[in-house]
Order: sequence, then C-alpha cells, then structure tokens
Amino acid sequence: MGLNGGMDVRIEAAVAAALSLGQGPVGGDAPSRLRAALDHAVFPGGARIRPTILVSVARACGDDRPHLTDAAAAALELIHCASLVHDDLPCFDDADIRRGKPTVHRAYGEPVAVLAGDSLIVLAFEVLARAAGESPQRAVELIRVLAQRTGMPGGICAGQGWESEAEVNVAAYHRAKTGALFIAATQMGAIAAGQEPEPWEELGARIGEAFQVADDLKDALLTEAEMGKPAGQDAAHARPSAVAELGVQGAVSYLKDILGGAIASIPSCPGEAMLAAMVRAYAERMTPVALQPVRG
Repeated sequence: MGLNGGMDVRIEAAVAAALSLGQGPVGGDAPSRLRAALDHAVFPGGARIRPTILVSVARACGDDRPHLTDAAAAALELIHCASLVHDDLPCFDDADIRRGKPTVHRAYGEPVAVLAGDSLIVLAFEVLARAAGESPQRAVELIRVLAQRTGMPGGICAGQGWESEAEVNVAAYHRAKTGALFIAATQMGAIAAGQEPEPWEELGARIGEAFQVADDLKDALLTEAEMGKPAGQDAAHARPSAVAELGVQGAVSYLKDILGGAIASIPSCPGEAMLAAMVRAYAERMTPVALQPVRG
C-alpha cells in the first residue's frame, strides 16, 4: 500500500486525466513538441507528496466530494511540476537532470520549456474551474488558495524572486519557495471536504519547513545519482540553508523538532490519528539514509 495508503493510483489517475485535457487529442492541432514536453515534465512523477497530503487531509475531513478532491490534487501537482520546469531553466538553477532524466529545457529546448511551465500553470486552474459544478463555492476557494500560494507576494513565485534580492529574508524565502505549496496542500484538502482552511495552515507550514530542512540535508550529503538531480546546489549558488546555518547535526535536531510540532498542530478531525501516522512516515522518508538509525 505504501506510505499513502493506496492513494497513489487515485492521484496518478487524476493527474493523467488533467494532463490529457491540456495536451489535447493525439494527432490534433496542438504543437507536438510542446505536447511531448508536458508529458516529460509530469511523468514519471516524483513522490507526489503534495497531492498525497491534500488527499489525506480531505479523507481525514470526510472527503464528501472526491471528484473535487481529485481535481485539487491534480491542480496542485501541475503547479509543482511547472515550478520544477522553471526552476531548472538556465536563468535559475541551470540544471541538467530532474527525476533521473534530462530536464525539460535540455530535452526540448529553452523556449518549449518556458511554454511547458506556463501551460501547466494555466491548466491547473482550468482543472479546478471544470470541477466547479459539483460545489462552486468550494471550487472558488480552491482557486483562491492555489493562486495565493503560487504567485506574489507569498507564493512560490515570490520564493524564487528572493534569490534575485541583494539581501534575503531567509524565513520568508523558505516559507514561500518551499512552504507555500505544502500550505496549499493542507488547506485545499480541507476546502475540498467542506472545512475551513485557516486551521490547516500551520500543519502545511510545518511540513513545508521540515521538507526544506530535509532537502538542505540531502543537497549537502547525497550524490546526484542518489537524488536524481544535481547535488551541492545550495553551496554552489550560495543559497541559505539549514546545514550552512546549523551544521548537519543541528539541522537534524531542528528537523525532528519541526515534525513534532507538525503532529501537534493537526486540527481535530475524524482522521487525526491517520494524519499523525502519515507525518511520522514521511519524517523517515525525508531523512537522508546516511542519517537514519540502524535497525537490528
């Protein structure tokens, strides 16, 4: 079943249906290279952590509109994939590898990569709009939250923007660049199930912060082959990181503290215990293998 209790099949189906909408029919009038680039950007996916958290929260809150939950999960993952395409561009990280294969701009060229990222962002909002008939008010809230966590002033665009500033507000940088889509995940899961999003912000923020610290540790400790993407990027680009600030052991201790706080912040709901177990499972998965305790 895996960490997500079998949700991976549900999420992959939702993402595939969304991408099919954006690509148009095979042999249709859409440009073939851009069509292929969209597929390259989305499949095969990574861990799909963000949509898994979204669906987990929706389930914990009752998941009474599963079609809307699926649309929200697919939209969130499309935004994440778009951000990776853009992050990898020569004007940002200039990365050659993503998820163990050439980045989109290496495979299809920089112009197509820019358009692929743009197309995935637009598609995400179309997916939510098409699902609005089932529950218009919830869909409007989903669109609002996803837009808020994608753009300015506190979304992933703002997070990338901090890297062009002479002085970086590290807390704001990490909260926007990494935390924003995790906050979107918890809040959108609640909205899809008819709950208020505000109580779920802290959980998303804490999971996002933990993910950032774990990513800093992996960047410092693992190889490109182990990560499936370039390693040592924080040091190479002089980016702020928990490892640079706290050292390896300090960053590990900080990660444990954040995850403890994340579990404590879970709002009261029918699936509270399930969510706590999920966070603990992801804690082990996020920690670099070299730092995990040896089991007898």
